[in-house]
Amino acid sequence: MTKRIAALLLAVLPFAAFAHTGHGNHSFIDGFAHPFFGADHLLAMLLVGAWSVLRGRQIWLAPLTFVSLLAAGAVLGQNGLFVPRMELLVAASVLALGVMLTLPFRLGLPAALAIIGGFAIFHGMAHGSELSSGGNVLAGIVLGSALLHACGMAFAHLVLKNRPRLTLRLGQLVAVVGGGLVLSTVL
Repeated sequence: MTKRIAALLLAVLPFAAFAHTGHGNHSFIDGFAHPFFGADHLLAMLLVGAWSVLRGRQIWLAPLTFVSLLAAGAVLGQNGLFVPRMELLVAASVLALGVMLTLPFRLGLPAALAIIGGFAIFHGMAHGSELSSGGNVLAGIVLGSALLHACGMAFAHLVLKNRPRLTLRLGQLVAVVGGGLVLSTVL
């Protein structure tokens, strides 16, 4: 089992290099596309959506929290607020969300929203520090993120809802990928 996990970690390390691909010309389309091409963002958005259906009680609360605090974090980043090792925190969000999906119990809603919201602020700050002061790219990131939350929610409803073993394996896989992302930021 440990050999499989080690092999998977080594396999995902190159994938980790694509975590932040930039925002091109800083247009709405660049912002909208980013969540689909940044590995950290894609996985985090899909997992927040899936978690909200599988573990949350009010299914729109976690995605709404994430998108709202993502936007707030981006504004903070645009205004120069920067946290050291922010890429590490963004990568850790994928690991943490994977673990949250594997927990054999429901995490209390306030604790879950604090974790999800905290990571959303770091995602937003990372993007905000890369963005110009314009809001077009931010609007694109927010819309793309919301769409990915909805995709994660739909996947959870259609595929994962009655398959706890598959949910566990998916959470484990994403946690391993998150671990690879974390390792890639510290190596």
